[in-house]
Amino acid sequence: MNHISELQAGSRPKTGVFVLLAGFAGLLISLALSVSVGAAELTLKTVWEAIFSFDPSRKADQIIMGIRLPREIGAALTGAAFGTAGAIMQGVTRNPLAEPGLLGLNTGASLGLACMLAFFSASSYTMAILFSFAGAAVGAVLLFGLASIKKGGFSPLRIVLAGAAISALLTALGEGVALMFQLSQDLAFWQAGGVSGTSWPQLKVLAPVVGIGLLTAILLSRSLTILSFGEEMAKGLGQRTTLVKVILILVVLILSGSGVSVAGPIMFIGLMTPHLVRALVGTDYRWIIPGSALFGSMMLVLADTAARMINPPFETPVGAVISVIGVPFFLYLIRKRGRLTQ
Repeated sequence: MNHISELQAGSRPKTGVFVLLAGFAGLLISLALSVSVGAAELTLKTVWEAIFSFDPSRKADQIIMGIRLPREIGAALTGAAFGTAGAIMQGVTRNPLAEPGLLGLNTGASLGLACMLAFFSASSYTMAILFSFAGAAVGAVLLFGLASIKKGGFSPLRIVLAGAAISALLTALGEGVALMFQLSQDLAFWQAGGVSGTSWPQLKVLAPVVGIGLLTAILLSRSLTILSFGEEMAKGLGQRTTLVKVILILVVLILSGSGVSVAGPIMFIGLMTPHLVRALVGTDYRWIIPGSALFGSMMLVLADTAARMINPPFETPVGAVISVIGVPFFLYLIRKRGRLTQ
């Protein structure tokens, strides 16, 4: 089978269209349900009226437009960022266990935010994204620096173990900064993961950043598909592999940093959603990238809804809700791919 036919064999266009439509519909339904449930139960009709005919004199409209809707839109954007970042990392590294949270990028972003709170506490949300981006870049440099020491790079399992070590180091540094500058309580609440407190001004910054990252990933999705089959094959098809890798890693840093700046270092969304979408649409990243964005959005919105409903009026950390599913899934992947340990 030649290279072109191999790529075509991994693509399921009809299934891909159906999956994207189903994911979009599921996301809309999840958003509607999430906005309507909570300490104050609201009907879907009330939600509709608040969005399309907002009346500031109605308390329900204030709750929906001032608190719940920006929160869930933030969850959707953050889930899309984490899901897409995970899909890109799995394609670039050809590692089924790759995910920003597992490889130290999210904890690097956490360290960046801790430094911002310590030294520039009056900074804007735009600065928070920049510091998160810088921290994620530190995690990436450490990870790929370690990988470059060994000829041929790390095996999938070894790179995850290296990521765990880097995560531990960066977490310790972040906690050290927090203790030194008395930020422990604020940082601990944020590190637990969650989108409570997301505001419209934050979304005005977050939405364009995530949108640019997603658009770039979609534009490079065909190149990522070719790259995922191996660097030699990609070069044989005339692809500039180094340039594509650099751009895609920058996209991962942008998406991871922006997601962490809103929701904290939530793990496993970037691991689970690409595997789920890949099982449905095949190995073509032209479908995997947008599918991971949609299903990542839906997963985090539903997780946030569950976090609010498990023990009302208190909130369970969203990161804990995701981990309940993510840890068993991670162990399942390790067992399924036991040959990677060799």
